[in-house]
Amino acid sequence: MASTTATGMLAQSLARSLDRAQTQVNSLVLGKAHAVRLAFVALLSDGHILIEDLPGLGKTTLAHALAATLGLRFQRVQFTSDLLPADILGVSIFDAARQAFEFHPGPVFTQVLLADEINRAPPRTQSALLEAMAEHQVTIDGTTRALPSPFFVIATQNPVDLSGTYPLPDSQLDRFLLRITLGYPGEEAERALLSGTDRRELIAGLAPQFDEGEFDAVRAAVPAVHASEALVSYVQALLARSRRHPGVRVGLSPRAGLALLRAARAHALLLGRTHVVPEDVQALFCHVASHRLVVDADAGSDADVAKAILHSVPVD
Repeated sequence: MASTTATGMLAQSLARSLDRAQTQVNSLVLGKAHAVRLAFVALLSDGHILIEDLPGLGKTTLAHALAATLGLRFQRVQFTSDLLPADILGVSIFDAARQAFEFHPGPVFTQVLLADEINRAPPRTQSALLEAMAEHQVTIDGTTRALPSPFFVIATQNPVDLSGTYPLPDSQLDRFLLRITLGYPGEEAERALLSGTDRRELIAGLAPQFDEGEFDAVRAAVPAVHASEALVSYVQALLARSRRHPGVRVGLSPRAGLALLRAARAHALLLGRTHVVPEDVQALFCHVASHRLVVDADAGSDADVAKAILHSVPVD
């Protein structure tokens, strides 16, 4: 009993620290508390985030604010049609004085990498991030180099019907834990944005809300959040339903199920709990599942299909 009480107190303490961090991010990304919480879920789960929306809605501000609040090193890469893999990963340059090649690391060697408008780059450049996102390492000229820890990719993507975009392949989409959207701000939030201080000035003044190593301790607490056998069965039922749902050509893989459970644990921790409940899974399912589903053209959007799958599986 004492151990359970101590674990609960720790969860409450971590939740208070995370609340302070979320409050700071919400002070810059106005009116988007739900999206900010989802972003924290992904980072606590060691997952990458895909933010899909129109330009100018705060995607880059969110990435900057997250990195500054967590005290993590930050790099931004603007993806364009002429961007090369070496522009992201780095390149070896011959040093005449030393008569040897010297590796110059690219912007991927950071803790938070903002891949801005990732779908404006051709597939070859997009795929340069695959190993980094999956293994937290890159292999260049036959040498494997580890990336800093933690390592997160926050990618922004314009809607694929805009000109000059290349749809991300399924293998790339599967590397993102969550896909989120921001949308237009509400009237009150937009008024505050228009009449307030420039976001870039506010970001420059942000103070990290975690001491060195403290965020690592918070992330380490996520796997300890309990998921019951009944909860795991519920997740498994969602996976099974996705594979036979009308209009779905490719359902969810076991890796998607692991991602959903990992994110649900982080969501529970954010709310100060030491156990996962079905509401955690339901809050995250569409964000974890929609970009992983392959649906027929006449079945509706992948987000609508994900919602239908969620509503068709009862909680026992």
